[in-house]
Amino acid sequence: MLRLTEPVYLRIVGHCLDGLPDEACGLLGGGPGTGKVTVCYPTRNVAASARVYTVDPKDHLKADRDAEGRGLEIVGVFHSHTHTEAYPSPTDVAQAPDPSWHYVLVSLKAGPPVLRSYRILDGKISEEPVVVEAR
Repeated sequence: MLRLTEPVYLRIVGHCLDGLPDEACGLLGGGPGTGKVTVCYPTRNVAASARVYTVDPKDHLKADRDAEGRGLEIVGVFHSHTHTEAYPSPTDVAQAPDPSWHYVLVSLKAGPPVLRSYRILDGKISEEPVVVEAR
């Protein structure tokens, strides 16, 4: 299960909307093994594309350092799908860097944004429940 604080949820969705027409991306910080995300690190999509994303390496380094300074770690990544459902594409699966991470997708295909989270292990995708907590 992935637990997001309400401010983190709003920051994820807001960053994805701000990124239009391109995909937006970012990293998620939380306590190791807790499944709770307490910090959202919006990053630049250096691919500058509506179909793929690449987290800016400098932004990744800054997020790593900030999380470490807070006693947290990077526990996942998020990005938007501007034209498709919130489900990992073959490219997303191929680029999944860490089997312990949460992979959060926000679909901006139509209507209100749809946020879903997945685990990706050895190319196998499994959806996990997402809970948004008040704090």
